[in-house]
Amino acid sequence: MGDSAPQIGVIMGSQSDWPTMAHAVQILEEFSIAHEVQIVSAHRTPDRLVAYAKSAAERGLKAIIAGAGGAAHLPGMVASMTRVPVLGVPVQSAALSGVDSLYSIVQMPGGIPVATFAIGRAGATNAALFAAALLANEDAVLADKLMAWRETQTNSVAPVPVREG
Repeated sequence: MGDSAPQIGVIMGSQSDWPTMAHAVQILEEFSIAHEVQIVSAHRTPDRLVAYAKSAAERGLKAIIAGAGGAAHLPGMVASMTRVPVLGVPVQSAALSGVDSLYSIVQMPGGIPVATFAIGRAGATNAALFAAALLANEDAVLADKLMAWRETQTNSVAPVPVREG
């Protein structure tokens, strides 16, 4: 979002994926990374998927974070139509708690890579941090922000447990 052209695309298969994918957006916003957010369903909006994937590189996207639940075809289908790296986030599903989504995303055939992250919130968060790390290779200011974020995370861990009772 913001005034500059998006560097990261955040897409999801349906509105119900937003509570998970919002964590990716939160990280991108924390690092002031220009991004766009769209619902792109592999099954219900296939023409939208094709247009999005085929235009991603020319629109300047550096990575696409794709969240999907259930059959979770979105990340793989997008990856098959763009050279832009796709970061797959399995969304927790009601039927199989996201394991179905994980298997659908991680089991891509050789030649169509999708970097796959953990199921749910942790996966969405880590996908955005991974995207930030990719961009930081070419952006010293972002690299400094990312290192400071990691240092804050490290410093937030107490050296000994707090004993209750």
